[in-house]
Amino acid sequence: MSFLTARWNDAKILWHLTLSRIEGETHTDRLNSFYQGQAAGYDQFRRKLLHGRAELFVQLEVPHDGIWIDLGAGTGENAELWGERISQLQKAYLVDLCQPLLDICQQRINAHQWQHVEAICADATTFRPLEKQVDLVTFSYSLTMIPDWISAINQAWQLLKPGGTLGVVDFYVSRKYPAQGRQRHSWFQQNFWPVWFANDNVFLNRDHLPYLLERFELVHLEERLGKVPYLPLVKVPYYQLIARKPE
Repeated sequence: MSFLTARWNDAKILWHLTLSRIEGETHTDRLNSFYQGQAAGYDQFRRKLLHGRAELFVQLEVPHDGIWIDLGAGTGENAELWGERISQLQKAYLVDLCQPLLDICQQRINAHQWQHVEAICADATTFRPLEKQVDLVTFSYSLTMIPDWISAINQAWQLLKPGGTLGVVDFYVSRKYPAQGRQRHSWFQQNFWPVWFANDNVFLNRDHLPYLLERFELVHLEERLGKVPYLPLVKVPYYQLIARKPE
């Protein structure tokens, strides 16, 4: 992609992020409204904003002959982050409520000729595969876009086998008084980012990370700051978490 084409793509995405009107009565309708005009250029722009996804999938172990569910999979780019390791899976479900993004996801599946990867239009809080329980569940910048996030986390718990792995990477802000050893963000970060992201129906919550740490056994956690495209002096907090459902 040429420099000018890339900049034009970014301009279109920024227009949708800042000026495009989001319409719809239901969460599904609002997602479709928001992403309809930007689905094709979604991946290119989001790579500059959604930090830590590639690192998370490098750190995650691929369950041999196992089953993976990506809740809020969007365009399915996470499946590519496995590289050749995706062939070790028995089945992969890429689940999302937004049909424009899933259309791109299906194109990606077809292009790679993945016979064991399926794009599913379903709610992350209720989706159940035929296998009932799985080896790995991931949320990649999707937990902040699920209104009933507690139900989504609880659903991941139900989906996982005992000893199964959960992987999460997402934006967040800390509690005013976080647990010992956890990052404490400034007053500006705690108050600015939730308002800034809420304009795009992305809801940063102080309780996401504490609730995950309460429900699952922690394996690995990193709390970082990532650059925001076209705002060179501004960085947004995000975290990478790998945890397990207790045996």
